[in-house]
Amino acid sequence: MYARLGLTVVTLAMLSACANSPSSSTYSQAALPDAVKVPAGNKVALEAVGVGKISYECREKVNAAGVFEWAFVGPDAVLNSRAGAQIGKYYGPPATWESKDGSKVTGKQLAVAPSTVGNIPLQLVQGNPATGQGLMTGVTYIQRVNTQGGVAPAIVCNGDSKGKKEIVNYQADYIFYSAQ
Repeated sequence: MYARLGLTVVTLAMLSACANSPSSSTYSQAALPDAVKVPAGNKVALEAVGVGKISYECREKVNAAGVFEWAFVGPDAVLNSRAGAQIGKYYGPPATWESKDGSKVTGKQLAVAPSTVGNIPLQLVQGNPATGQGLMTGVTYIQRVNTQGGVAPAIVCNGDSKGKKEIVNYQADYIFYSAQ
């Protein structure tokens, strides 16, 4: 499996550090909404926990003059193994997952599904070909699940606060898939 993903010795060491985490074969999509399930023909390559912040800006809604909303600007998070070791970071725009080995993957959002109240939605992203060789090489899809926090601020966003930025904390699991 590792050779097919193009993983380096450093990456193998990082994966070994995750040995105390649940095996990727134990992750199940069964409880997820269909919209964010990864298509057949893909398997879990990596599980990570993203912990960080999401930035929002008060902006006028597109095609709705005089109506304002908190618009998503981008994330800034650390990616940790299930055991808690830092393995990379997640930032944007564009949405980029970058391993400590320098490999990185960007992607295109395919679908979202509601999470629980007060938490950002679940998400399915199709990965673009990775840059660099390492942990992100061969990633086909990324799921965001088990979200905590991250929703737009509950404070007023109007013409008086146009351009104001707010940052909120969040956490989510990122499940990375590769072709079987």
